Amino acid sequence: MRSIWKGSIGFGLVNIPVKLYSAIETSSLDFDMLDGRDRSRIRYMRVNEHTHKEVPYDKIVKGYKFNDDYVIVDEHDFEDAAPEKSKIITIESFVDIAGINPMFYETSYYTEPDTNNNKAYALLMQALAQSKKAGLARFVLRNTESLCIVYPVNKVLVVTRIRFAQEIRDIGDLKIDSDIIISKKELDMGLALINQYAEKFDVSKFKDEYNNELLNIIKAKSKGKQATVKKLKPPKTTGDDLYGQLMESLKTKKGA
Repeated sequence: MRSIWKGSIGFGLVNIPVKLYSAIETSSLDFDMLDGRDRSRIRYMRVNEHTHKEVPYDKIVKGYKFNDDYVIVDEHDFEDAAPEKSKIITIESFVDIAGINPMFYETSYYTEPDTNNNKAYALLMQALAQSKKAGLARFVLRNTESLCIVYPVNKVLVVTRIRFAQEIRDIGDLKIDSDIIISKKELDMGLALINQYAEKFDVSKFKDEYNNELLNIIKAKSKGKQATVKKLKPPKTTGDDLYGQLMESLKTKKGA
């Protein structure tokens, strides 16, 4: 793996030099855009809107439109906007990791100590694991300030970017009837069904079936064949009797 960021994690007066590595890799298939007439690849060009000529990469700059004109912003400007944050993940507080709403999670990165003496790294990892806390921090990645949490996973400190509060839409526009009455009998049956399906979280048993099926179709088409596709039939509901549906679900699970 190649590191994508180099800096340090700071909490209190402790400074831990680290490197960041992406912990995520996409499983989707990579498709090219083609001309359907001769299957030639379609190339996108960086074109000047006035001259209609392609612009070389080394001539491309970033600009922000301000008062009907563009102000050119370079890498030094991005760094100067947050000099104290550009190379440090600053832990500002510690929070209960169980209390973080999953809606805030974005993407995760592994950290690796960037020093021979990684005692401070080990200390933070063990302290977080024992306290079941996560460090709430800010840092700058690719010219964007991010909010993140720092927490241990399998003896590695993981940094997960999380969204700012203003990025989560308000639920006020949703049409949710909060006055629906659920009987105790229905609630007890719902809890029983949840308990029957409850198990330890193990994501490894789930595979990206869509991409596997799509790849099978592609392989078959490459040989001039038609792939056999399994059609899923949606389960039929038995009327509007919620209690009856829950009971039937319990029986189905037991039978399986």
